[in-house]
Amino acid sequence: HHPPSAMSTDSLQDDGCLNIIVFGVTGDLAKKKTIPCLFELYKGQHLPAKTRITGVGRNEWTKGQLADKFQPILQKLGSVEEVDSFLDIVTYFAAAPDNQSQFVGLNSHLKNLELSMVSSNEAVPCNRLFYFALPPFAFEPVAKNVDQHCRPAVGWLRAVIEKPFGRNLQTYQELSSALSKCFTESETFRIDHYLGKTMTQSIMTLRFANAFLEPMFNRDKVANVQIVFKENLGTGGRGAYFDKYGIIRDVMQNHLFQILTLVAMEQPVSMKADDIRDEKVRVLKCIRPPSFSEVVLGQFVAANGQDGYKDDTGVPATSKTPTFASAIFRIDNQRWDGVPFILKCGKGLNERKAEIRIQFKQPPGPLFREVPRNELVIRVQPDEAVYMKCNANVPGLELKFKQAEMDLTLQKRFDVQRLPDAYERLILDVVHGDHNLFVRDDELRYSWQIFEDLLSATDEGRLPVHDYEFGSRGPKQSDAIAMEAGFQRHDDYTWQSK
Repeated sequence: HHPPSAMSTDSLQDDGCLNIIVFGVTGDLAKKKTIPCLFELYKGQHLPAKTRITGVGRNEWTKGQLADKFQPILQKLGSVEEVDSFLDIVTYFAAAPDNQSQFVGLNSHLKNLELSMVSSNEAVPCNRLFYFALPPFAFEPVAKNVDQHCRPAVGWLRAVIEKPFGRNLQTYQELSSALSKCFTESETFRIDHYLGKTMTQSIMTLRFANAFLEPMFNRDKVANVQIVFKENLGTGGRGAYFDKYGIIRDVMQNHLFQILTLVAMEQPVSMKADDIRDEKVRVLKCIRPPSFSEVVLGQFVAANGQDGYKDDTGVPATSKTPTFASAIFRIDNQRWDGVPFILKCGKGLNERKAEIRIQFKQPPGPLFREVPRNELVIRVQPDEAVYMKCNANVPGLELKFKQAEMDLTLQKRFDVQRLPDAYERLILDVVHGDHNLFVRDDELRYSWQIFEDLLSATDEGRLPVHDYEFGSRGPKQSDAIAMEAGFQRHDDYTWQSK
């Protein structure tokens, strides 16, 4: 195995070639994310000059059919010339996950592409990046076939794996041990696309590069931390898939927990991937599994002209799968002892947003007992922003307070035409061999462990699942547990996104 080398983009441009292989290219993920992001990287000249992309699917397709599928999507992102020149480097190859001879054929196909990019007498690395945009059952057979038949002769191999990474600790460990027989940890890139989002990236900078904030992140100053993910859509046709997993596996155990570790971790020794991931694991080891009395589950029902969850095709009429969950986690370490971390996620709610809300304690002393608490809010999506809610005097003759904000909305402060999609950044990091924004094996083991009891209780129907109306804020009980944990809601203030 070749260790990934930390190359700069320039050295990638000049030397060697890159084959990107997208498994599951005819599926939903490839259509919505993988191929459009590869197109953006190609357009911005972020990929090595010698790059070819091969889409792999089960069915016999022609290159033309593949182009027809992607043309309408890509045309929204670039000019006709850009789309055509991108589609020129894309080919299609048919292979079923467990068909060995087809993978031998895929290897020959890749070799031919490599020969077309570099002449056979040049001793240059021909690297291969395999992107698994596949359903979980196909991970293992495909990984085996890639390992046995498609390793590059000279150059690195990198495999990008998408969630779900199992459905509990045991299934994750089975998947992990199967994949580790095929790829080393340094060849494996487990994607959690929330780690690629612009604002998730800025959590560390905000915390550790600002001297006035760093001392605030602890039990002396922080009353509670809320991490919220809300969607105003239902499961729209994905019901059958979603019903096997539920919202805790879909969002809380991965996306929200990744954010939680970045907010709560200690300062890493360096910005190297493993130093950062060591700190994330240290925090995970300190997190107590939530007590069931501090968990609220819900399922949306038809309201406001929208169908309920059970109306979606493929969802059984008796389903108790939660589409909403809120839970309170506590971190048993010196920094966060006693501070509740309130995690909340759901579909079919009143708005689409993901944000981190750090609510500080009241100022000490008797003067300002009644003022609302300061909050540092990091808005992950939409309208990425960071703002601090402060108390200020209203100009005038009487002494009156109002909450105002110190504001860093990215679109206002920086001249950004468009923020790169999370997947673009992540795919580029794979090309550069940077594991910083990818999830390490032990991170997943510890986070599954924390959720073990909650998931089995949910799966066995031992916890109540409350109905809530589509388009509402979710079950009332969720607000109640947050208030009990000490969260204070101030309705007199709304964030004005300009």
